[in-house]
Parts: sequence; C-alpha cells; structure tokens
Amino acid sequence: MTDLVKDRTMNNAERKERRGFASMSPEKQREIASKGGRAAHQKGTAHEWTSEEARSAGRKGGQISRGGRGRLDAGLDGAGADQATGIAAGE
Repeated sequence: MTDLVKDRTMNNAERKERRGFASMSPEKQREIASKGGRAAHQKGTAHEWTSEEARSAGRKGGQISRGGRGRLDAGLDGAGADQATGIAAGE
C-alpha cells in the first residue's frame, strides 16, 4: 500500500467529526424537519395516522422499550427464571 493510500485510509478511519445534518444544533435540525413535514402535507404525500395505527405503534414501542419483558415474563408463572439462561432463581 502506498503512503498516500495509507494516509487516506487512516484519515477516514480516524474521522469522527459530525458532518452535514448531524453537525447542526437540535433546534436547526427540528426547523428543517418541520419544513419538510409541512411541504409533504401541502403536497399530499404525508402519512396521516389513524387512531388504530397510532395505538399499534405505541404498543410496539412500549414492548421494545421494556425489552420484551412483558411478553417473556408472562409464561414464567412467577417462577423467577433468569431470561438469559432460563435457570430459576436460587438454582
């Protein structure tokens, strides 16, 4: 590998600075995203949530944020099994 290629490879691997949209302040990002949302609504291409879609999305988000604990623990009948190993507490 030539020195020039090594320098470019190392620079790309070491580069951690944020660029573009990610480098903007959260306020500026929100402003730009808001403009995009308004434009989509004016154009008629924006997604409009039904109450059932919103309910379903909220349910899925809640399950994910709990790490699925609500679903896995339901089948344990209070036995206290470790989720990762399936071994009951105290064994």
